[in-house]
Amino acid sequence: MTLTPVTKLKRREFLRKGTLGIGSLALSQLINQDVRAEGLHHKPRAKNVIFLHMVGGPSQMDTFDPKPALDKWDGQSLPDELTRGQNFAFITPQARVIKSPYGFKPRGDSGVVMSELFPQLATVADELTVIRSMRTDEINHGSGELFFHTGHGRIGRPSFGAWTAYGLGTENTDLPAYIVLKDGPTAAGTSVWSNGFLSSRHQGVEFRKGRQPIHFLDSPGFTSREERHDVIDAITKLNTKSLERYQDPEIATRIAQYELAFRMQKSVPELVDIDREPQHIQKMYGLQPSEQGGGTQFARNCLLARRLIEKGVRFVQVFAGGWDHHAAIYNALPRSAAMVDQPCAALITDLKQRGMLDDTLVIWGGEFGRTPMIQEHNAGNGEKTAPGRDHHKECFSIWMAGGGVKGGFTYGATDEFGFGVTESEVHVHDFHATCLHLLGMNHERLIHRHQGRDYRLTDVHGHVVHDIIS
Repeated sequence: MTLTPVTKLKRREFLRKGTLGIGSLALSQLINQDVRAEGLHHKPRAKNVIFLHMVGGPSQMDTFDPKPALDKWDGQSLPDELTRGQNFAFITPQARVIKSPYGFKPRGDSGVVMSELFPQLATVADELTVIRSMRTDEINHGSGELFFHTGHGRIGRPSFGAWTAYGLGTENTDLPAYIVLKDGPTAAGTSVWSNGFLSSRHQGVEFRKGRQPIHFLDSPGFTSREERHDVIDAITKLNTKSLERYQDPEIATRIAQYELAFRMQKSVPELVDIDREPQHIQKMYGLQPSEQGGGTQFARNCLLARRLIEKGVRFVQVFAGGWDHHAAIYNALPRSAAMVDQPCAALITDLKQRGMLDDTLVIWGGEFGRTPMIQEHNAGNGEKTAPGRDHHKECFSIWMAGGGVKGGFTYGATDEFGFGVTESEVHVHDFHATCLHLLGMNHERLIHRHQGRDYRLTDVHGHVVHDIIS
């Protein structure tokens, strides 16, 4: 099975025959760059990805990794041998432990244990693999987001979505392979969905809120579609002359992107109009008629993500803000959980009832976890605050569903405090290697040569976590 669009092959053949007069060197660079990553290394378990990123870093011991021992240690400092030599963002190693006020119990037939904060997600517990033993290298938000999505804590590397688009392309030539939806800002900005040193056609395309997700989606009122097409043709001729002269593959990318943008003017407006969905589907996601508030942007984004995947988009990245709980965590955390609980459960249910869950890998998590110790002072001015939790990179929890992972399964373990991994560590590089494996790609073979070196999403690290694969 090949996932490369037929129209793309026809275009290559068209260019190969020199109809547009593209220089042979530039053409060779374009084709060779694609061939290195095209095709599947093995049979895939998933075709698409929906990555739900909780911006800020959810607290693992309040969500998916219960720690009753914290009740006994509440108000005390952790053992010195545990915190000695550890780095924290805003607290000291002597900071006092704070217990979780939330109840945990087994959910579903499988008995996956999760917090009472997720009553709706509990109804699909048997579809989840919960990984409690995640670990990252980064302790701050910007670098943490970059590491979680690009495998590197500094700007300049391609994101997971860009690597996926590079390796698999798109099944819909009228839409980008990689689309980004968000309800607020990210700490690392657009670098989180960057193409890095890959061709810019693999960069994530951000859809804004509302019915005009892309600037200039509509043609001016005095311009017909045919006239717009004439403009695109004229620009293509000019860009083709530049490509013949400079032999820069990015010019060929620009030609393709102009053509894609023209097609998106027709394909996108209907796609993003989620009011076309049946009322019972909108209600399942927690959406309401606009006169009643409409529901949260995250809920709309989850429903739109399903529609995008349904249309052949390869990778949809959804960001949900509001998870950086340095202060007043037990006022803010329930609100954050309530915002995503119903839409996440609805997304899994909706994908399953449409027969799409088996082919779609759904991922939920943040850039790191939180400390079992309390943060009770504002990092900027030192003033006393309501209790919160600091950043923590040594362990955190995520969950995955569909796309070839086991259902109703919990993997890995942390110590009694939720401070460090004690069993089956899954480093971010291992997470990436596993996701690529599920998509039918060998992380050690998905490479791109840049400045004399072969680069990978997993760099020189990573191993596939076969135990979570069904």
